[in-house]
Amino acid sequence: MSPDELLEVFHRRIRLPDADTIPGWKVEHDGLVHRSYLDGPGGGGFVETPRGLGDDPDAVIAAEIEFFGKRGLPFEWKTYGYDEPADLGERLTRAGFVAEEPETLILGEVDTILARPSALPSKVVLRDVEEAADFHRIAVLMDTLWHNGLERIEERLAAESRMFPDRLVVTLIEEALKGPDGPALTAAWIRFHPGTGFASLWGGGTLPQWRRKGLYSAILAHRARIAKDRGFEFLRVDASEDSRPILQKLGLHAVTTTTPYQFTP
Repeated sequence: MSPDELLEVFHRRIRLPDADTIPGWKVEHDGLVHRSYLDGPGGGGFVETPRGLGDDPDAVIAAEIEFFGKRGLPFEWKTYGYDEPADLGERLTRAGFVAEEPETLILGEVDTILARPSALPSKVVLRDVEEAADFHRIAVLMDTLWHNGLERIEERLAAESRMFPDRLVVTLIEEALKGPDGPALTAAWIRFHPGTGFASLWGGGTLPQWRRKGLYSAILAHRARIAKDRGFEFLRVDASEDSRPILQKLGLHAVTTTTPYQFTP
């Protein structure tokens, strides 16, 4: 499929019905706004507007700030490069949001990844996570790389894995000799979106000293095989500039950009 065809399928199957929300989060459509959120300590929310923002974009933005402010929840407004209005990012910034680094939306077919050879480097072991202690090791890795907090990753990911084991698989790579006593060298997870044909790939961060050794490609191929075995046809990745070239080299397509905008009440 061409990049344009993949983006059209993604927009129709994933964005319009909110098929990629985190399991267990409340999902609401309020006019043109799609929101999902989790109340309580450690909670938060996500907003996006795949149909645009109508005639008064600033009023819609203000309403979402008020909605989450009443609940004391931080939230992310996720924008895509083709969203309307074209100056949505500027409007969000003026309203008090803080833009994070843009990412590239990568889409492709599972079979494309599986057609490429992939070998796990020696001296490391890849395994799917089951032990609670592994989620802490993953959180330490992610916080080391991106400084996004231990609790956010450890608590949310562990809870999601526990409550929805059929919708999430978490994988890590560790040194064979050190095993669970050593650090997670890289970690990633795959979410399945039933009825859409899409599985989404998350994480993938690798310790700097272990980069360019094939770990990312190995954990990607592992997750693609899981998706294939479960009958999923397409993969979606919000890729950083580190992972984008690898994914494109493996045959997936960059179809647009995404930029998260964060708001803290």
